[in-house]
Amino acid sequence: MAVKSAAILALTAAGAELGRRIQTHVAGATLHGLTGRVHDADAMFEDAAERLRDLFRARQPIIGICAAGILIRALAPALGSKTDDAPVIAISEDGRIIVPLLGGHRGANALARMLAQALDGTAAITTAGDVALGVSLDEPPPGWRIANPAALKATAAALLAKEPMALHIDAGDAKWLRGIDFQEDGARSIVVTHQVRDGDAHSLVYHPPVLALGVGCERGVAAEDLETLARETLAAHGLSPQAVAAVVSLDIKADEVAVHALAKWLGVPARFFDARTLARQEPRLARPSDTVRQAVGVAGVAEASALACAGPDSELIVPKMRSARATCAIALAPGDIDARSAGSPRGELFIVGIGPGSPSWRTPEADAAIAQASDVVGYGLYLDLLGSALAGKSRHDSPLGEEEARAWRALDLAATGRAVALVSSGDAGIYGLAALVFELLDRNENPAWRRVAVRVCPGVSALQAAAARAGAPLGHDFCAISLSDLLTPWPEIERRLHAAADGDFVVALYNPASARRRSQLGRAREILLSRREPDTPVVVARNLGRPGELVEATTLGGLDDAKIDMLTLLLIGNRQTRAFGPGSTRRVYTPRGYAAKRASPEETAAPVPAEEQ
Repeated sequence: MAVKSAAILALTAAGAELGRRIQTHVAGATLHGLTGRVHDADAMFEDAAERLRDLFRARQPIIGICAAGILIRALAPALGSKTDDAPVIAISEDGRIIVPLLGGHRGANALARMLAQALDGTAAITTAGDVALGVSLDEPPPGWRIANPAALKATAAALLAKEPMALHIDAGDAKWLRGIDFQEDGARSIVVTHQVRDGDAHSLVYHPPVLALGVGCERGVAAEDLETLARETLAAHGLSPQAVAAVVSLDIKADEVAVHALAKWLGVPARFFDARTLARQEPRLARPSDTVRQAVGVAGVAEASALACAGPDSELIVPKMRSARATCAIALAPGDIDARSAGSPRGELFIVGIGPGSPSWRTPEADAAIAQASDVVGYGLYLDLLGSALAGKSRHDSPLGEEEARAWRALDLAATGRAVALVSSGDAGIYGLAALVFELLDRNENPAWRRVAVRVCPGVSALQAAAARAGAPLGHDFCAISLSDLLTPWPEIERRLHAAADGDFVVALYNPASARRRSQLGRAREILLSRREPDTPVVVARNLGRPGELVEATTLGGLDDAKIDMLTLLLIGNRQTRAFGPGSTRRVYTPRGYAAKRASPEETAAPVPAEEQ
């Protein structure tokens, strides 16, 4: 069972150990650990109640390795309708008792059963339908929809009261209902159909995922045009949108906004097939087109996609329908369609900044992207920093200096339909890999890359982390300059240093020195000293967020070049930057200018309300 983005909450070291075991059974789950008691968690927190409420409001399933009362007291202020509650499970630290507290019929009961089996524990399930009937009417199999949820309560009550119940099946596999004793002459009924049927108080209607909606379109078609065609086609043939399992098309359409918008409107995945796969469906096409074959290599995109998704025993129940710029067709499968195994999804590339190193400095967005990824690509040291967050994922290491090959690898993997995280330290957009990825896309060396959905997940940059440790040296205008001349000619770096000195910017110096590159830092200091005093405060930060972290304040004149290496970041103050305090408690800040503002009466005077003027 895969539960995406589930959050495992551990308050103790023993709880964290159990949490790691749970992660091997719950795909994509992240371990959240209490600071000071748990080490090496994927994400850290200091206030358990606050973290629980944040996760719950974000609709993330929660697995709390703690007393049920802790979860109840923390989540009580955030509770809403039971139809909206995310699954919440309490597990004892020994893993023996698993209690679904909330969202029982939204995945909690099923997850509790799975964990009980995996951990050799007991799932304490209390919902009436599960206990008495062995089935949850409001928790049908994946992909099934309920046409008239208002009839659920009356139907369940009738079954519990042993009233006769009939079963009518037009399409789909209703084996999950086999625990119910159905009778042909029941006054009430459960209906399983792919057709439009609203149901009433005496009939509960399910729509199984048996329809594959194939689409084709011109490049850049408007989303509303494709949606209108699909909606009108379904309505004209009496088919329920809730029975659609997936929106499917040719792989070159994987980046079409309209296709994904249609899938979102229907609440189903968008999946894609290559031309070779669709060509095998040509003998089954109702309306093949030589023109389409010449353009994309297959005689019919919409029909062939629908048939490929619905399987070899499917039936094309709606042949190709046209609008001005799009086509659609619908195939009916003999059983449920598992959209996850049909074709490929659109590939995703998350360019993730993981911060300087500490898990507590990773953003929730970065954690979620890594959890969602099937493959993680990066420099080995940075991947090591992720620790157990990489459990169950394909890891692709590359050495320092092979950044372009790393970005190529990530794009190639994503182009096959995978979800890939490309990892940078700090922020991926600040001297990281994001710019390189977009440069490769701009060069268009592989057209398949353009079909990948690319998202940059920001991280805490080294300059932010160093500034936070030191005080507030970036309180006013600042710039960042890398002293490495491997990619930028040194004369250009010198020009920027002069400009920063003339502009009186606080300067963050990245890559200040290496084993072979020692002279550049001295030259940079000379240029900055030409415009500011030797006692200008300087923050020296090394190994931020990692073992051996060192953050100290010195001066521009007293900076010891011998102590600086590639793991060091320098923050060099401007003419207003100040430092105060003794030794290790010395703090550095750059005033924003509020003192001058306070000295200006005309700016600080309170405005007079209009009615008093």
